[in-house]
Amino acid sequence: MQEVTAMRADAADQVFAALGDATRRAIVRLVTQGPQTVSSLAGALGVTLTAITQHLHVLQGCGLLKTRKVGRVRMCELDTAGLDVLGRWVAFNRQAWERRFDTLDAMLHEDADGK
Repeated sequence: MQEVTAMRADAADQVFAALGDATRRAIVRLVTQGPQTVSSLAGALGVTLTAITQHLHVLQGCGLLKTRKVGRVRMCELDTAGLDVLGRWVAFNRQAWERRFDTLDAMLHEDADGK
């Protein structure tokens, strides 16, 4: 179980690291509107094709983006695998914090009742 949790944490760390960059967050926002070409992303963000390609590799590596070649154009689309990783991370951590708050609530009620 600990190994599975560590793997999830590593995957979540990759997604968080990728989204830590404003340009990559902007790319994700753009592809949520629909498939985008590499050139259109570079133009919309005012960065070079070389820079956008580097950002795309990071986003692909963590499962937030997938690309496919259509003729001579490379299309970029949202990949929900990275979002699923974040969803599981949030759910796991929410459960842990809710348990902690429940424990704290019980302790506070015990203390209030004991006085």
